[in-house]
Amino acid sequence: MDITKTIGQEYTQIHIDGDVDASSAIELDEALEQLLDDGVNALIDCTKLKYISSAGLGVFMSYLSDFENKDLVIVLHNLSDNVYKVFELIGLSQLLNIVDNTGQAIEVIEKVNEKSSKEYN
Repeated sequence: MDITKTIGQEYTQIHIDGDVDASSAIELDEALEQLLDDGVNALIDCTKLKYISSAGLGVFMSYLSDFENKDLVIVLHNLSDNVYKVFELIGLSQLLNIVDNTGQAIEVIEKVNEKSSKEYN
């Protein structure tokens, strides 16, 4: 698995290429931990994600409340049907923001940022 990042003002996009299994889940964990430490929303581009194991799913589960506690979000987009079904089977599709494409993912980030700015004003 390869992870590359595209840094934006309101989010950082992580591009996953390959399989997320027990050995590569560590790299995904480190990438999400860094975004959390930096206080940055995470867009996860799954266009090239072919397979995700329970270890990979566990990484996303472990960060749900941490991101929420910092008023940040994780948004996954461009999942293949097979990968989406894995998220759906274990109920993560109900807990995570999963959308069809990059544009929709950015809209989720904008809505969260708009809501947060209204709450603090």
